[in-house]
Amino acid sequence: MKMLKRNKLYQTFALFGVFAFLLPLGGWGGLFACTNLIVGKAASVDGSTIVSYSSDDYGAYGYLFSYPHATHKAGETRSLYHYESNNYLGEIPEIEETYGVIGLVNEHQLTIFETTWGGREELWEGEGLLDYGSLMTVTLQRAKNAREAIKVMADLVKEYGYISEGESFTIADPNEIWIMDMVGKGKGVKGAVWVARRVPDDCISGHANQSRIRQFPQAKKMDKKLGFYAAPDCYYSADVISFAREKGYFNGKDADFSFADTYNPLDFGGARFCEARVWSFFNKWADLDMSQYLSYAKGEDFSNPFPLFVKPKSKLSVQDVKNMMRDHYEGTPLEIQSDLGMGPYEMPYRPTPLSYEVDGVKYFNERPISTQQASCIYVSQMRSWLPDYIGCCLWFGNDDPNMVAMTPIYCCLNEAPICYHQNTADTFNFSFRSAFWMCNWVSNMVYMRYNQLFPELQKVRDSLELSYVNSQKSIEDKAASMNETDARSYLSQYSNRMAGAMMDNWMQLAQLLIVKYNDMTVKATNEDGTYKKTPGGAQQPVVRPGYPERYRRAIVKEAGDRYRTPGQ
Repeated sequence: MKMLKRNKLYQTFALFGVFAFLLPLGGWGGLFACTNLIVGKAASVDGSTIVSYSSDDYGAYGYLFSYPHATHKAGETRSLYHYESNNYLGEIPEIEETYGVIGLVNEHQLTIFETTWGGREELWEGEGLLDYGSLMTVTLQRAKNAREAIKVMADLVKEYGYISEGESFTIADPNEIWIMDMVGKGKGVKGAVWVARRVPDDCISGHANQSRIRQFPQAKKMDKKLGFYAAPDCYYSADVISFAREKGYFNGKDADFSFADTYNPLDFGGARFCEARVWSFFNKWADLDMSQYLSYAKGEDFSNPFPLFVKPKSKLSVQDVKNMMRDHYEGTPLEIQSDLGMGPYEMPYRPTPLSYEVDGVKYFNERPISTQQASCIYVSQMRSWLPDYIGCCLWFGNDDPNMVAMTPIYCCLNEAPICYHQNTADTFNFSFRSAFWMCNWVSNMVYMRYNQLFPELQKVRDSLELSYVNSQKSIEDKAASMNETDARSYLSQYSNRMAGAMMDNWMQLAQLLIVKYNDMTVKATNEDGTYKKTPGGAQQPVVRPGYPERYRRAIVKEAGDRYRTPGQ
């Protein structure tokens, strides 16, 4: 979801569905949140379209919201509430029929995700009623596919105004995936400027808090029926270039116009903290030598940006995308498990803020895809050859994607499973019934002794996900053999059971971690995992591993002879 963006005085700290407030963080030292990865249907193993979204907000309570399918009487209105503060924004007229929505996918397999890039500050706080979150949810209730969604979004911001910062939206259906970059027009002005490009079916793409649409195909005249310009695989607002000229952002030829360079000029943070995440995805999967773009990703040379989309060297599965959302730049020059910042237990995380100062010199931490502040993770799998109520499987988890098992949630659900439900707990109140709190409880035990405890978590996580994947075909085949009503009920029950099974396994994992690794020791175990005991059944002496060798050497280097045993 939201991010903390570069700002002279303040940066917004957004909480998912709860509130937002301002922190006095100068420069680019704040958070750069959220990542979307994209796989076209001809680039996936099974022909599905796949998109992902990590909602990375410190302090945010993540949950799955839902809106049931509904019909409305003439004169009914829809109340709008700000996606972050929950403040009331106003009313807009309802339409006759609205579609069911569960966690950013709707009953027609339409998915809309986002990352925030902010852009030019004078364009924030436009006039109107729709923030980025309201725009997404209202659109999901009113559109059946990606092209319809773009039209709905364009019409909504034109009529009711847009009040958020710059956003990149991933808009996907079983056949097409589009990236839409949008920013408002500033205080007191209604509407937004935007451009949307279709990702080729045989390509992968992504965005991570930096506008990535630069030059784009342009049409000779506006499509009056649509109300905007429509070029091949590209739509854009009628004034996207003229508004930039009016504001003094651009004075070149129309053909040279770059949306990203104009409305979201790149700086070091935008490259190193944002574009670098997409670079890491491409570096692993693109049929392209991504080393040529490393200087760009590192924020050293802005002159050679990598493409908006690329062809992969091999087709990707849903599991490949899940695993990529767990990336910490492993195996690249940006890897963060290579210096003392990882702590004694080789943790691939860094405490925030991203920037810090030592003796008047500013430094920074890397910002990988997988990060501890994630409130929830989505991987949406959409398939054109299946009925809609079976075709879209939303793989969902609470907390850092590296630290959770993503469970299958089918788009036919009318309400979220109890553990993912917004009323089960909140950011101030813990509950053992809440996946957010249960998963955070476990991950916070693991972080500080990562290389000792993470293998235990990984074993449970991967075993669960493998079981879900292995049973997916038989579950869906059975659903396909039923009438629609029974299939919807069956898939709803299955989604609820799998979420419940994850919670049971995570409770067992939490208990294992505290019992086996209590007080920085390790209870000795047999090959089958049972604890070693004395013949009388008592605990055998625990293993006391101490610091890893590498960290011991660092202590000796830092402390000199202070801890040296006399006579040694």
